[in-house]
Amino acid sequence: MHRSLRFYTIALVLAAIAMPPSHAWAARPKKTEATQAPKKQAKVKVKVKRQRSSSAETPAERDRRLLRECQGLPNAGACLGYASR
Repeated sequence: MHRSLRFYTIALVLAAIAMPPSHAWAARPKKTEATQAPKKQAKVKVKVKRQRSSSAETPAERDRRLLRECQGLPNAGACLGYASR
């Protein structure tokens, strides 16, 4: 089927009507800080100071306990360095 010149002219006119004029793109509102999505804030790392339990032994108490418990045992594991004293 052969289409006439009139058909193509009408199609072009309708397509031109449907397209916005070129100055319409320049008149678009610009993005401002209020219209933009809020930026993600950087995560702040917080240092957590560990607190020993009141029932936990101090390093000095641990040394005394290991010296007492590791007498005569092989110098390995938790007793490494304590059995030879």
